[in-house]
Amino acid sequence: MKSATRSAVSPLSSSDDTDLSFPIGGIAKRSFDVSSALLAILILSPIFLMIMAMVKFSDRGPAFYGHRRVGHNGRMFHCLKFRTMVMNGDEVLRQYLAANPEAAEEWKATRKLKNDPRVTAIGTVLRKLSLDELPQLINIIRGEMSVVGPRPVVDEELNYYESAASYYLSTRPGLTGLWQISGRNDVSYKERVDFDTQYVRNWSMMQDVSIIVKTIPAVCMSRGSY
Repeated sequence: MKSATRSAVSPLSSSDDTDLSFPIGGIAKRSFDVSSALLAILILSPIFLMIMAMVKFSDRGPAFYGHRRVGHNGRMFHCLKFRTMVMNGDEVLRQYLAANPEAAEEWKATRKLKNDPRVTAIGTVLRKLSLDELPQLINIIRGEMSVVGPRPVVDEELNYYESAASYYLSTRPGLTGLWQISGRNDVSYKERVDFDTQYVRNWSMMQDVSIIVKTIPAVCMSRGSY
């Protein structure tokens, strides 16, 4: 499979071949997603605009970036975030991993680093508070994501799901989910797959509401965020 690449994108540009058919939850879940995302954007618009300005003018780079992620039925889309890394992040990462074998092993196992040299000062704060993920509200409105669901993965990460991949592909990725409220980056990949599988198999609107409510203290305490 092709590996995903990170690229600067316009947040309002549509992704390629977005699948708008209904995954688990049907119309009820989709209606909840759209109404919730629109309300959140309306309420949070001052914060949204302030972060855009801070990121854009901190190093004169773009405010947003988009990672190609796997969506419902395997359709690829650009998962939007506020940019939290330096502009030459790929080169910085390459040099860092070459000079730090332990970090290279951590990256190989989790695709994340607790001490990531690419993250900017503003980016560190945004990540701690999960504010970097606010642009995903646009992904929700576009039908690429849901408020609650599995975390978006790049195509190579889907290998970790093995036979459970069908569960991941049966729904839209979520802005939050069981992984978000259960330790985030502190849980293993196997646990992450188990959370995603459990979510899909036991889906209900009440479960979605419960996860959203539990997300608030999880974000405030910055559990597993880096």
